[in-house]
Amino acid sequence: MTTTLHGIKACDTMKKAGDWLDAHGVDYGFHDYKAVGIDRTTLEAWTGKVSWEILLNRNGTTFRKLPDADKADLTRDKAIALMLAQPSMIKRPVLDVDGALTVGFKPDVYAAVFA
Repeated sequence: MTTTLHGIKACDTMKKAGDWLDAHGVDYGFHDYKAVGIDRTTLEAWTGKVSWEILLNRNGTTFRKLPDADKADLTRDKAIALMLAQPSMIKRPVLDVDGALTVGFKPDVYAAVFA
């Protein structure tokens, strides 16, 4: 089983997810998409597995600070462009277990993934 936790190192929710994985003995890799970046191909693949509406973090300050024109008339392609330009707009964490994605962190959901 290949497990990768995608997100931003300085995020509290990321720390909770990493702590949960560590406490449950899950071997995983970490991809900091703010420091290392993320590519269009990955975002397109992710939005094929979970909707862009789930993946785009509209509650974060980065999104809320956008001009209204950038937030209006969102589509998959526009959301991907926003996430490429500002990876902090990707909801986190994104947990990839053998290609199956879980977006966000809830202990009960993680427990079900690794049951």
